[in-house]
Amino acid sequence: MSKNHHQTSEKPALESMRIDKWLWAARFFKTRSIAKNAIEGGKVHHQSERVKVSKDVRIGMELVIQQGFDKKTVLIKALSEIRGGAPQAQLLYEETKASIERREHTYAQRKLHNLARPDHRPSKKDRREIYKFQHENNSFQHDVWSHDDNP
Repeated sequence: MSKNHHQTSEKPALESMRIDKWLWAARFFKTRSIAKNAIEGGKVHHQSERVKVSKDVRIGMELVIQQGFDKKTVLIKALSEIRGGAPQAQLLYEETKASIERREHTYAQRKLHNLARPDHRPSKKDRREIYKFQHENNSFQHDVWSHDDNP
């Protein structure tokens, strides 16, 4: 009396899924809760508008994702509910050429601005000189403003 039911393990291709789940699967964020916080914080946009956590994404949608200093514009190429390794995650999206160029440009600017910073912490002698310099300037300003013009 047993009927032979053939069940296939293949699921039908996804047409849409929640954006927080896709961002997690595409490895933009380590956890779904971090993805949710980024979305609620306005770090993810679609068509120049903030999105909600429950927003459904589809293949072909363009998203702007801000992570730290980087702002990436990506085109969704595939959907997956499973978080795979980095090679599988990179198959889910494609970053636009303009986005890559913009990120490289901002990286170069940040690198130029960081050149002015010293390579090490100031030594004890350097700290004394800095303190002395700051104190001399403050005492000079204090003396100018505190002296009385009345004889």
